[in-house]
Amino acid sequence: MTEKSATESALPPDDLDVDVAIVGGGMVGASLALALAPLGLDVAMLEATPQQSSAQPSFDERTTALANGSVRVFDTLGIWRHMEREAAPIRRIHVSEQGRFGVARIDAGEQGLSQLGFVVPNRVIGGGLYQGLRNEAAINVLAPARVLSTSVEGDRRLLQIEEEGRERSVRARLVVAADGAKSVVREQAGVAVGLTDYEQTAIISTMTTQRFHDHVAYERFTEDGPIAVLPLQDGRCGVVWTRRPNEARRLLTLDDDAFTDALQRAFGFRLGRLLKIGTRHAYELSLSRSEAHFAQRLAIVGNAAQGLHPIAGQGFNLGLRDAASLAEVLSDALVAGVQDPGAQSLLRDYAAWRGEDRKRIVAFTDGLVRLFATPLGLVRGLRGFGMLAFDSLPPAKAAMARLSTGASGRVPRLARGVPLARAV
Repeated sequence: MTEKSATESALPPDDLDVDVAIVGGGMVGASLALALAPLGLDVAMLEATPQQSSAQPSFDERTTALANGSVRVFDTLGIWRHMEREAAPIRRIHVSEQGRFGVARIDAGEQGLSQLGFVVPNRVIGGGLYQGLRNEAAINVLAPARVLSTSVEGDRRLLQIEEEGRERSVRARLVVAADGAKSVVREQAGVAVGLTDYEQTAIISTMTTQRFHDHVAYERFTEDGPIAVLPLQDGRCGVVWTRRPNEARRLLTLDDDAFTDALQRAFGFRLGRLLKIGTRHAYELSLSRSEAHFAQRLAIVGNAAQGLHPIAGQGFNLGLRDAASLAEVLSDALVAGVQDPGAQSLLRDYAAWRGEDRKRIVAFTDGLVRLFATPLGLVRGLRGFGMLAFDSLPPAKAAMARLSTGASGRVPRLARGVPLARAV
């Protein structure tokens, strides 16, 4: 995009000068790179693991519930076609509490929707993203490449990186921290993060069931923690079972039959008997929030900006809206003649947009965690009445559907299926 100055053209041959450098090639970072590709910007994406490696935590065997808005982002970027064959639609959401009488349901048809979202294996999302990246010559992918340090030099942020055993520099007008909850770039830029330890562990697996899931996503609250059961395209279900760390460690030591029996007692028989459990993985759960969405010539997106409890499946969808919002701010700036993607005014606009969305989603997910974690009898009784009331109030269901499908508040253009404009 930019004409190189004499100083820039005199850079050492191994060094790189770009408009935007994205640190982190997981699902959010790769999505941002694809969103920026049509804008005429010089973009580099740095990822610490080799492309499509099984060591990439964003592309493992976990599944992600994609809101309809997230699907529209992928469709507008031209990559949903690589994912949709293995995407299971969510047509109903069923919320219940073990031992209590209340049940809440949200039906896509009642909301005028074909589905409330889709469940897609992370490896499929990752494969689709990298297939898109391979078709974008404007994106320079450096992988594996590890950031050693970062600093600001004039109108650039300098990244000192290690790539294939040698050090080199990347200079960018804008650096984007998309390198996860323990972001090195965010930390070195001096942006603090607030952390709330939920003292919970998520056990994640897949299972086959006696009855077909019928495209229903279940959220089952128990005294020991919530259970999410999500429909998969091949008829299996994805499971996220949240327990206290000590109890989770005990459950992980059980053989498959004993673990399945314990899960059956906690979840119940809405899907008949649980027949077979897949490989189990455990993840510690917490709420993290960066104190700012930006610093000097730095934007912060995805888990580097916030890491959420998986209770309502909002984490990736919120992070993808970070990427779509930042891309839109940069697109609008280019159309208006602003040539510097790292300008402080643009970063403030991005932060103001994201702050409201994050506040709303964090309040929703954190509130659910705390509401269903309390052991107080009065609150537990009110939860049952509350779910019954919710189930009989169409306006409340419509509001929840908008929130869960990513259609609440200011929605990025990409999430509405509208391509971003570029300067001509």
